[in-house]
Amino acid sequence: MVYYHNIMENGQAARLLKKAYEELKLSNAEQACILLEQALDIDFENYEIKHALKCVHWWLEHTRRIDEINNPYEKGSFLISLLKQYFVFLEQLEDISDFVSVDQCQYSVRYFVYSKALFYLKGLLTNKSNQNDSGLLLLIGRCCKGLGNYEEALSFLEQAFSLKRDNAEILAEVADVNALLSDTRTAKTLFREAFFTDPSAIEMKSLESALIVNLVKKVEELGYKDKELNEWIPIYGFLWGIFSVKRELKQMEASRLKQSIFSLEIEYEANPSKKELLKPRLLNHYFWVLDHYEKNREDSALIEETLLKIKVIDPDIYKLYTGS
Repeated sequence: MVYYHNIMENGQAARLLKKAYEELKLSNAEQACILLEQALDIDFENYEIKHALKCVHWWLEHTRRIDEINNPYEKGSFLISLLKQYFVFLEQLEDISDFVSVDQCQYSVRYFVYSKALFYLKGLLTNKSNQNDSGLLLLIGRCCKGLGNYEEALSFLEQAFSLKRDNAEILAEVADVNALLSDTRTAKTLFREAFFTDPSAIEMKSLESALIVNLVKKVEELGYKDKELNEWIPIYGFLWGIFSVKRELKQMEASRLKQSIFSLEIEYEANPSKKELLKPRLLNHYFWVLDHYEKNREDSALIEETLLKIKVIDPDIYKLYTGS
């Protein structure tokens, strides 16, 4: 009889948990919290309920001041910006993966954040002047991506990129959505381009496709993190054959690349304290110029000279590049 009673109680707690996730996705975080507390009263040893309650409490606490913000753009961008802090919070929580999956919880949280942010942001597009705001279009595209609306996300992100073609963050998002839509070739090309343009501008935690997430994880395992991680992503992405799709440089681009290499080499020698960040960026530039030399069948002496430069600043990368 006691066994039957426990099954009934666990079933009731599971139903409350499911309802809490539904309320959270409808942006009703307060109601989700009430339901989770009721579920915990019934099944106080349930790891998933405890985890979900901690996560919902975090969002309730950190979004308490949102009603004080009048500007819809600021409301939406504030919500999205909180994700950075939230990821840090998650890393500090006890790892319960051996006991239960929390995927449904995190899916519901993401839906809560992106749907709520999208509500504030999308209404701004009724004003024509906002339709040419690349920052707004980027945030809307990111929200659509977070909600799984990839085609819609791509439309907004491509609009943003057409307005700001030198923006690495936007380009990385376009690449990410292409990967999520299984257009791997385009994704690889655009990711390589984005990480060449400005690795430091790319928000790694906002990228979702397996193509980039798995690469990031592997590079993190090598010991890189924060700013260094961003700089080394294109190096190992290229060496491991992930950023494998290359494009031909225009003559003007090739000239700018060579000038940029010259400037980076001077900066690298003059600033020992910055070498950890400058080294991967310089290596990436060498990779690009080597592609250019090889495609255009330029003097082999230029190729040998560049390879020697790679060998001098990082013998291990040289071995990986040359396979020797």
